[in-house]
Amino acid sequence: MEIYITNVFVDDQAKALHFYTNLLGFEVKHDIPMGEFRWLTVISKKHPNGTELLLEPSSHPAVPTYKSALFSDGIPAASFKVDNLDKEYARLINLGVKFTVKPMDAGAVKMAVLNDTCGNLIQLIEMAA
Repeated sequence: MEIYITNVFVDDQAKALHFYTNLLGFEVKHDIPMGEFRWLTVISKKHPNGTELLLEPSSHPAVPTYKSALFSDGIPAASFKVDNLDKEYARLINLGVKFTVKPMDAGAVKMAVLNDTCGNLIQLIEMAA
Protein backbone atom coordinates (compact mmCIF):
# COMPACT_ATOMS: atom_id res chain seq x y z
CA MET A 1 0.00 0.00 0.00
CA GLU A 2 1.21 3.53 -0.71
CA ILE A 3 -0.14 7.05 -0.49
CA TYR A 4 -1.43 8.11 -3.92
CA ILE A 5 -3.02 11.51 -3.28
CA THR A 6 -3.27 13.79 -0.30
CA ASN A 7 -4.80 17.24 -0.18
CA VAL A 8 -4.78 20.75 1.16
CA PHE A 9 -7.96 22.80 1.16
CA VAL A 10 -7.45 26.06 -0.72
CA ASP A 11 -9.57 29.22 -0.84
CA ASP A 12 -8.74 29.92 -4.50
CA GLN A 13 -7.45 27.22 -6.86
CA ALA A 14 -5.84 29.67 -9.32
CA LYS A 15 -3.99 31.45 -6.51
CA ALA A 16 -2.96 28.09 -5.02
CA LEU A 17 -1.73 26.87 -8.40
CA HIS A 18 0.48 29.95 -8.73
CA PHE A 19 1.84 29.58 -5.19
CA TYR A 20 2.51 25.84 -5.30
CA THR A 21 4.08 25.86 -8.79
CA ASN A 22 5.73 29.26 -9.25
CA LEU A 23 6.92 29.74 -5.67
CA LEU A 24 7.26 26.30 -4.08
CA GLY A 25 8.39 24.67 -7.33
CA PHE A 26 5.92 21.81 -7.75
CA GLU A 27 4.56 21.01 -11.21
CA VAL A 28 1.05 20.27 -12.42
CA LYS A 29 0.14 16.60 -12.75
CA HIS A 30 -3.61 16.95 -13.44
CA ASP A 31 -5.72 20.00 -14.24
CA ILE A 32 -9.19 18.80 -15.18
CA PRO A 33 -12.22 21.14 -15.24
CA MET A 34 -15.02 19.85 -13.01
CA GLY A 35 -17.81 22.40 -13.17
CA GLU A 36 -17.08 25.37 -10.92
CA PHE A 37 -13.79 23.82 -9.73
CA ARG A 38 -10.94 21.68 -11.09
CA TRP A 39 -9.32 18.36 -10.25
CA LEU A 40 -5.97 20.05 -9.72
CA THR A 41 -2.95 18.11 -8.50
CA VAL A 42 0.72 18.99 -8.25
CA ILE A 43 3.77 16.79 -7.80
CA SER A 44 7.40 17.10 -6.86
CA LYS A 45 9.72 17.57 -9.84
CA LYS A 46 12.02 15.06 -8.11
CA HIS A 47 9.30 12.39 -8.02
CA PRO A 48 6.96 12.79 -11.02
CA ASN A 49 5.29 9.45 -10.25
CA GLY A 50 5.13 10.09 -6.51
CA THR A 51 2.36 11.28 -4.25
CA GLU A 52 0.11 13.95 -5.72
CA LEU A 53 -1.07 16.96 -3.74
CA LEU A 54 -4.68 17.83 -4.53
CA LEU A 55 -5.39 21.58 -4.33
CA GLU A 56 -8.91 20.97 -3.09
CA PRO A 57 -11.49 23.77 -3.00
CA SER A 58 -12.55 24.84 0.50
CA SER A 59 -16.19 24.61 -0.56
CA HIS A 60 -17.46 22.03 1.98
CA PRO A 61 -19.26 23.83 4.85
CA ALA A 62 -17.01 22.22 7.50
CA VAL A 63 -13.75 23.30 5.88
CA PRO A 64 -13.61 27.01 6.81
CA THR A 65 -13.99 26.24 10.53
CA TYR A 66 -11.44 23.41 10.33
CA LYS A 67 -8.89 25.51 8.44
CA SER A 68 -9.37 28.52 10.67
CA ALA A 69 -8.84 26.44 13.81
CA LEU A 70 -5.64 24.87 12.47
CA PHE A 71 -4.31 28.22 11.28
CA SER A 72 -5.14 29.99 14.57
CA ASP A 73 -3.41 27.26 16.55
CA GLY A 74 -0.33 27.36 14.27
CA ILE A 75 -0.85 23.79 13.05
CA PRO A 76 0.43 23.08 9.53
CA ALA A 77 -1.96 21.48 7.05
CA ALA A 78 0.92 19.68 5.32
CA SER A 79 4.64 19.07 5.65
CA PHE A 80 7.15 19.06 2.79
CA LYS A 81 10.74 17.83 2.94
CA VAL A 82 13.58 19.94 1.53
CA ASP A 83 17.28 19.14 1.15
CA ASN A 84 18.56 22.43 2.59
CA LEU A 85 16.09 24.41 4.70
CA ASP A 86 18.25 27.52 5.08
CA LYS A 87 18.73 27.77 1.32
CA GLU A 88 15.02 27.17 0.64
CA TYR A 89 14.03 29.69 3.30
CA ALA A 90 16.25 32.36 1.71
CA ARG A 91 14.89 31.57 -1.78
CA LEU A 92 11.27 31.79 -0.61
CA ILE A 93 11.82 34.96 1.44
CA ASN A 94 13.27 36.57 -1.70
CA LEU A 95 10.05 35.60 -3.53
CA GLY A 96 7.94 37.30 -0.85
CA VAL A 97 6.74 34.18 0.98
CA LYS A 98 5.75 34.89 4.58
CA PHE A 99 6.93 32.57 7.34
CA THR A 100 5.27 32.20 10.72
CA VAL A 101 8.17 30.14 12.08
CA LYS A 102 11.74 30.78 10.93
CA PRO A 103 14.10 27.80 10.49
CA MET A 104 14.80 26.15 13.82
CA ASP A 105 16.23 22.91 15.11
CA ALA A 106 13.53 20.51 16.29
CA GLY A 107 15.27 17.31 17.30
CA ALA A 108 15.63 15.00 14.32
CA VAL A 109 14.67 17.76 11.88
CA LYS A 110 15.18 21.41 11.15
CA MET A 111 11.80 23.02 10.47
CA ALA A 112 10.06 26.21 9.41
CA VAL A 113 6.43 27.12 8.76
CA LEU A 114 5.09 29.30 5.95
CA ASN A 115 1.73 30.81 4.98
CA ASP A 116 0.56 29.48 1.59
CA THR A 117 -1.73 32.54 1.05
CA CYS A 118 -4.66 30.14 0.56
CA GLY A 119 -5.62 29.65 4.20
CA ASN A 120 -2.99 27.12 5.24
CA LEU A 121 0.24 26.88 7.16
CA ILE A 122 2.78 24.59 5.51
CA GLN A 123 5.74 23.07 7.35
CA LEU A 124 9.09 22.63 5.62
CA ILE A 125 11.51 20.15 7.13
CA GLU A 126 15.10 19.14 6.56
CA MET A 127 16.08 15.80 8.02
CA ALA A 128 19.03 15.93 10.42
CA ALA A 129 22.21 14.37 9.12
